[in-house]
Amino acid sequence: MIEKVVLAMAAIRILSGTLEITAALFMLHFNTVERALVINSLLSIIGPIIFFSTMTLGIYGLSTKLSFASLIWIMLGVVCIVYGIKR
Repeated sequence: MIEKVVLAMAAIRILSGTLEITAALFMLHFNTVERALVINSLLSIIGPIIFFSTMTLGIYGLSTKLSFASLIWIMLGVVCIVYGIKR
């Protein structure tokens, strides 16, 4: 049986992939660089939201199985990823 948290994470990723494919189709439909850049910039806003959503669900799912210290290390890892992306 699939865990509910894993199912939710997969559903978010499927939604993200669907948005990516839809955006690519819109880029082809509009066929201008300006519109493609606008669509791409909208995707750059959605990407981190998807990342944080799936990470939050994953950490929530692990919260009962890991110690508090381990959860802190995982959260610090996520912070480092975000810091590295922003720099």
